[in-house]
Amino acid sequence: MTAHDDGQPAPDGTTAHEVGTDRSNGIGAVSLLTSEVRLRLILSGEVESSLRKELTEAIDDAESTGLPVDVDTRSVTFMDSSVIALLARLAYRRPEQRLRFIDPPDLVRFLLGVTQLGAVVDVLDHDPGFPESSTAYGRPSGL
Repeated sequence: MTAHDDGQPAPDGTTAHEVGTDRSNGIGAVSLLTSEVRLRLILSGEVESSLRKELTEAIDDAESTGLPVDVDTRSVTFMDSSVIALLARLAYRRPEQRLRFIDPPDLVRFLLGVTQLGAVVDVLDHDPGFPESSTAYGRPSGL
């Protein structure tokens, strides 16, 4: 899928806004894929406190839908405690719909363990797929 910063539909009807912060050694990004039945919160690169606003907005959007949420951290290279705290907020506000982490890297598995967030989320060892008719969006970070 091609991301369009202006939010205009691509030829396939999807729209995307990428949210992120560029760093000299890596990129941190947040995006939210939506479908009629499920959401996917995608985190990649160095995800830390500088993305707090974008991540908070994505989590607020996810909460407002009432749909189940998958968290894709497969491309995360760094994650700090502020990100774990926001993910914990989402998990604890919706205990009836457990968050699913899709094949998280060792770094994220470690953080889920030491924070005990792993006890209230599901960790999947494979990608269960995502409905084809989906929309990806986020909010520009102002950079």
